[in-house]
Amino acid sequence: MKPFVHRSSALAFTSLMLAAAALAPAGTAWAQSFCASDGQPKPVQLLERFINADCDTCWADPATPKAAANQLAIDWVLPGSKGDDAPLSAVAAREALARLAVLGKTPPAQSLASTQPVTGLKGATLRVAHGLPLNGYLGTSIELKPIPAAAKGRQWTAWLALVETLPAGAENSPVERNLIRNVLQTTWDGRKPLSKGEQNRFFDGRSMSIAEGANPERMRVVGWVEDDKGQVRVAAESRCGPPQK
Repeated sequence: MKPFVHRSSALAFTSLMLAAAALAPAGTAWAQSFCASDGQPKPVQLLERFINADCDTCWADPATPKAAANQLAIDWVLPGSKGDDAPLSAVAAREALARLAVLGKTPPAQSLASTQPVTGLKGATLRVAHGLPLNGYLGTSIELKPIPAAAKGRQWTAWLALVETLPAGAENSPVERNLIRNVLQTTWDGRKPLSKGEQNRFFDGRSMSIAEGANPERMRVVGWVEDDKGQVRVAAESRCGPPQK
């Protein structure tokens, strides 16, 4: 996975799309130009599946946990000890190691799954969105508003992942997968008082690169927010509706 690189042409376009995605409500004419989490069910659990890139059979393992209706599932591939020679090296993400460290788990020799409850935030809504692909980039955004009382005086962490959604059966996978292709981790500081005229929200928008070999038509975003104790408070995923005529 390549680090973020902001190119002027891509950034100018994606900045426009981010503004539209952040402001336009669901069902407007902008629906053809961006996909968002508007109107989607709120996940109550986050299921994270990890595979070591060295394991050539793990992707097709019939024992792979399947996401329940109320779960948001994402798939991380860890860099293997074989480097570029690992069977799944092409889709490995260095950030997977950092995510395991946050969860306090040791990288597996094969695979592991981690499930966390999404505890919820009364009165606050998490929204994720992305625009159209351009020159190998997608404009993406994550927003929590209003800033919940529980976040004031504390630092929270937001995760925004660019995923490639692969149907069950792809490369013999027994389950649908949301394969992590790029990820943003950012800190939202609730200790900072809002200045006059500043909006009561946590927001981040980025131009994220689409990994080489990924299908842009299968890309979407998922996001979640953790409090300073590591608890997942809210989660969301974008869904693209049928094109409007």
